[in-house]
Amino acid sequence: MNEEKTTPKQMLRIATGQVKKFFQNRDVLKWVIIGLAGFVILVLVFGAGVKVGTLKARYSYRWADNYHKNFAGPRGGFLGDWQRFPAGDFIGGHGAFGEIIEIKDNGFVVKGRENVEKVIITAEDTTITKGRETIKDGLKVGDRVVIIGSPNEEGQIEAKLIRVFGGEAKGLPYKRSRSIPFF
Repeated sequence: MNEEKTTPKQMLRIATGQVKKFFQNRDVLKWVIIGLAGFVILVLVFGAGVKVGTLKARYSYRWADNYHKNFAGPRGGFLGDWQRFPAGDFIGGHGAFGEIIEIKDNGFVVKGRENVEKVIITAEDTTITKGRETIKDGLKVGDRVVIIGSPNEEGQIEAKLIRVFGGEAKGLPYKRSRSIPFF
């Protein structure tokens, strides 16, 4: 009954030798590195997806929080005494038209249909046209304008294009009557 007992030092030496043999095989080492790199890439892609989703959710949440403050919301609240919503109740968020009533440092306020006021933010890349000319400055209180842009997180419109109408603008927006019904 002569059993050999292995000491912890011998076990460590044996394990170290097996690990060295395992990693001396270059194919195995190559696949381990490829596997780790793939895992890192997978984690980065997942993290990027989470970041994009978070940004989208934050924008949507903040836009909804500031909707009534900036857009005045539909008359009678969202359910309007359980009536069907008239089409004119909703305010478009990607543009505005009306008369400039106040000019600020980074934009202006427009009074549009039914006296709804919208805050317009301008930037260096905002294009302002009057007739066929592009102008840099020249917006003043009382000008009638059409703004095309996109809403920001505070519900203000970030203008991309502003068109100034000269002279007396009667009946904005103009709707032509049709003699033939559209089918």
